[in-house]
Formats: sequence, C-alpha cells, structure tokens
Amino acid sequence: MALLDVKDLKTYFRTDDGIVKAVDGVSFSVEKGKTLGIVGESGCGKSVTCLTIMGLNNRKTTISSGEALWKGQNLIGLSPKQLRSIRGDEIAMIFQDPMTSLNPVHKVGSQLVEAILLHQDITKSAARRRALDLLKAVGIPRADARIDDYPHQFSGGMRQRVMIAMALVNNPDLLIADEPTTALDVTTQAQILDLMKRLQDEFGSAIIMITHDLGVVAEVADDVVVMYAARVQEEGEVRNLFKRPNHPYTWGLLGSLPRLNQDVERLVQISGQPPSLLFPPKGCRFHPRCSYVMPICSQTEPELADVPEATGHHRVRCHLDQETKDHEAAKLIEGTLAEAS
Repeated sequence: MALLDVKDLKTYFRTDDGIVKAVDGVSFSVEKGKTLGIVGESGCGKSVTCLTIMGLNNRKTTISSGEALWKGQNLIGLSPKQLRSIRGDEIAMIFQDPMTSLNPVHKVGSQLVEAILLHQDITKSAARRRALDLLKAVGIPRADARIDDYPHQFSGGMRQRVMIAMALVNNPDLLIADEPTTALDVTTQAQILDLMKRLQDEFGSAIIMITHDLGVVAEVADDVVVMYAARVQEEGEVRNLFKRPNHPYTWGLLGSLPRLNQDVERLVQISGQPPSLLFPPKGCRFHPRCSYVMPICSQTEPELADVPEATGHHRVRCHLDQETKDHEAAKLIEGTLAEAS
C-alpha cells in the first residue's frame, strides 16, 4: 500500500497576468522505504508539487485541487493547524538553499531543539541530546562544539547536513528533498547522497527526490517521474526508464548527460525554451521543441499510457509509434542519438 498517493493534483496561481497552471493533473505514489525521483527542467512544477503536498503555498494566491492521500487522509484542503501537526513530524522537507532555510540569528542547536519540542513531549535537555546525536549521525565533525555555532559558520555542505538532521529529528515517514545537492561540489554531492541513503536504511523513511539531474536519480531512486510544463510525460521504475526511455523529452535529458565511455565534442541539447504556463501549448506540451513532431501532436494531447511489453511499471505520454520509440531509445543507449535540431 502506498504511503503517499497523489491523484490528479492541480496547483494554479493567480497573477496580474492571469492564471499560471504550475501543476496540471499530476499523479504518482510513494511506498514506505522507497525513493521516488521527480525530474525535469526548472519551472516544470517539481517543487510546486511538493510544496502543495506540504501546504506551503500562499493560500491567498493559490488554487489547489485533486488529492494527496497521506495514510488515507487527503492533505489538500486541511487547515494550517492540521497540516502543522503532520509537517515536520510525519512528513519533512529539505529545502534547496540551506542558508535561507536556516534562521541566521539562531544557533543551529537551538533550531533543532525547537523542531523537536514542537512535536515531542520531552525535556529541553533530552531534545538537545537528540539534536547532538543527529548532528553526529549526519557527519558534523566536533558536533558537541558546533551545536552552538550559527549557520554562517558552516560550509554549504555542512549546512545541508544540518538541514538533513533537522528533517530527521522526528523520524518522519516521508522525507522530501528539493535539489539537496545544488551548488555543492561533486565530492560533497556524493557524500550527501550516501548519507541520505544510509539514513533511509536506518530510519526506513520514504524519500521524494526533486532534481534536474538524471544522474542523481540513477544513483538513489527506485521509481522516477519525468515532468515537463506542469504535466507528467513519463514515469516508471528507474531500470525501465534508463534501459528503454520512451519520450523525446526523456531522450533529451539522458542525451545531455556526459559519459566517460563516450568521446563526443558536443552533448545532445533540447532546442527552444519551456513554454509559458499562462498559455501552455495545445496538444502535446513538448511538441514545439520536439524533433519527432507530427501533425497530431499540435492538436491532441496524448494519454499517459502503459508501455507495451514493459517489465514492471512504465507509462508514457507520446503519439509516436512504439517501433520508433524503441529504435530511438536503442540509439540513445548506444550513444549514437543525433543531436536534437
């Protein structure tokens, strides 16, 4: 049974220019102990999807509908008080920029203790011991001294570790990580990903990993959702998506990854720019940038349908015939996909 089951989630924002359809009918599920990767370009709706689940969008300018069933309870429409009892306790989130997520005028230990006392009926000294244990668990050196430091006294990687510790203070069942390795060097990125995997094994939490990097998804995720222009374009088990990608947008994302075994002068690129979500394209939302576009693509949006003969869960939203999809996927996997024009 799914821990979180999202069904036809929509999040629209009222602006001076009109209604922005930031998330437009997204569905997915996450099981206990599993990791779901949500990938796509900036502005495709990845972060807004999770902020909607957490109830962190501005209620005055946001229109939300659909379902986000958390242990059978729909989170969409709950009052702020009801959401606060779940947020930070059963569901926690690691935000993209730890420097702006941590309060600069309070010591990191005080912020951790506050998060613990908000949800647990324990003494302040016990909460401090819990905070210290977590700082040690996430690899903060000399944690007993650094617990009284301020956020600016930590490096970017160490601040991200503090944010992970804060997310884990109450042993959440679901951890949402929004680009947790952004702006970190590759060595620190690997350490953060290894840390999250180790802590997931220890605490048994489910993870939603929001990223634009399919390399990160390949490293940590069990399942993946590929989003473009507020819609899911392809989804399934990671092994299926990497061995048999079925959507031209996924081909572009995979083709843009550098490979050690390839001697190429130029990586594949996706031409054009993402569309405005004020006026999304009619038909398939990717068709203005697609090298395989057909007349039907600009008229009718394809359904999210099962991939034939898939071994396990795999669905795609594309009008191309299966023979063409398999042929182009094979070329990509072999490293010979021509650069998108």
